[in-house]
Amino acid sequence: MKYLLVGLGNIGPEYELTRHNIGFLTVDRLADKESISWKSERLAFKTEFKYKGRNIHIIKPTTYMNLSGKAMNYWMKELQIPKENVLVLVDDVAIPFGKLRMKPKGSAAGHNGLKNIEELTGGQNYPRLRMGIGDDFPKGRQVDFVLGKFTQDEFAELPIIMDKAIEMCLAFCTIGIERTMNQFNN
Repeated sequence: MKYLLVGLGNIGPEYELTRHNIGFLTVDRLADKESISWKSERLAFKTEFKYKGRNIHIIKPTTYMNLSGKAMNYWMKELQIPKENVLVLVDDVAIPFGKLRMKPKGSAAGHNGLKNIEELTGGQNYPRLRMGIGDDFPKGRQVDFVLGKFTQDEFAELPIIMDKAIEMCLAFCTIGIERTMNQFNN
């Protein structure tokens, strides 16, 4: 069984610790825990490992957030992984900071990375792990907020949140999305 985890984010040091990059940060932490390193491959940084008999491939698209679908689509086809075995890790302003929600499908809800994935992979029918970053910004300042760095307090909580997200990713790959949602969604 093959799975693909897609951490969404933007490449470049100026984006590294921003809220929009929580997908990148989480898959980086997973790679560290598994002692695996990234390779620069077509449209993404890529790595892989085995877990409980599953081959788990991970990508961080190098296409920038708004073209994430290009990398995801390419690697799904290249690795021959069906959409139901792909999990997208994405920031979400509609969810309070620190909350995690896995869903089998859903709308892009204004998220440009998800919009591009929908366009290039044929719809909203793909699993995602929505990682809450909160919505503590004045009207019209959403871009500054998502591209802003985590506060000191948020940064202190991140390891716990990312570890739970990693647990959810591994559960997705082993016990399936329904059982994972029942067990972890908060």
